[in-house]
Amino acid sequence: MSNKKSASSGRTLLDTARNHAVPIMFIIICAIFIPMAGFSPSYLLNEIITRMGRNLFLVLCLLFPIMAGMGLNFAMTLGAMGAEIAVILVADWQIWGIPGVVLAMILSIPFSAFLGFICGTLQNMAKGREMITSYIMNYFIGGWYQFVVLYVMGSVVPIIHASIMLPRGYGIRNTVSLLHMRQCLDDLLAVRIGGVKIPVLTFILVGLLCLFIVWFRRTKLGQDMRAVGQDMQVAKDAGINVDRTRVISVVMSTVFAGFGMVIYLQNMGNLPTYTGHAQIGMFCIAALLIGGASVERASIGNAFLGVVLFHLMFIVAPNAGAFITGDTMVGEYFRVFLSYGVITVALIMYEAKKRMNKSRAGRELAEAQTRMREEAGR
Repeated sequence: MSNKKSASSGRTLLDTARNHAVPIMFIIICAIFIPMAGFSPSYLLNEIITRMGRNLFLVLCLLFPIMAGMGLNFAMTLGAMGAEIAVILVADWQIWGIPGVVLAMILSIPFSAFLGFICGTLQNMAKGREMITSYIMNYFIGGWYQFVVLYVMGSVVPIIHASIMLPRGYGIRNTVSLLHMRQCLDDLLAVRIGGVKIPVLTFILVGLLCLFIVWFRRTKLGQDMRAVGQDMQVAKDAGINVDRTRVISVVMSTVFAGFGMVIYLQNMGNLPTYTGHAQIGMFCIAALLIGGASVERASIGNAFLGVVLFHLMFIVAPNAGAFITGDTMVGEYFRVFLSYGVITVALIMYEAKKRMNKSRAGRELAEAQTRMREEAGR
């Protein structure tokens, strides 16, 4: 009896390790790198809290398309582009502080919603290939974004302040200063505990989004999204407008990504006009996967754990690389390699697990059919 219990607990432990292999792997990496990096605990904690406030909102917006069965939304970058256009307009109008942040969020909604609608419509035409479609959409819309900020702004859309324009008289400079908006959200209700700054207002906004996600899952639309994510044909037979529900999930993701990008930019204090959005999607998706999420399932807890582990690795990797090799650049390359590599590893593990479950289900069905034939023969 004890042997059976130990075997059962061993299988349970093995299944748990297999299901959480990516977070376990990164916990081990961080545990090895932290002593090598030589940072103090207060410095690491301060950096982690700052990066959580900066990035959590962006990572959480990925949950809506996953809920609808559309996988990882690489097109969340479209919402970031919409937010960047809104921030450029706000900077040109010289509206700073909290009013500037609120106005930028409001202005980002039509841009982000329009781009999300286009992306969701195209993804409906490529069912089963949503992730690669959204990934390519980044490049397509990115080209149009560069056309707008490089030519349209200043020549067609009037820009008042020459300080944000290129010397030729139209087009936006490579970097737009947001010094008068810098950390206005983070500082408003900030609390310092033992030298660690906690941006309370930013975390309140993140908490409100978490509460919205929990509430939304219980609504009719949220239930429809979950039904579509489980089986599109069954959802269609139940009278759910599958295509409309999928488009709404993408629009919600891009709109919230726009809000998250405004929070991100006010924390950074400057806008890299042409590159600010470039890596947002990749890094947010990597963080979510590191937290234990998959293409089919993700939770708020995955987002929180993923942001902590991913950015902890980001902080300590350069110094750890310098400690191991004597060259800081190796740490930088290693950090980028891990951020992209984790997406590859997680997707491979997801596909392997999916095939393993399918093979197991096939074997169980074959065994059941064999037993039925044997019972019928008796």
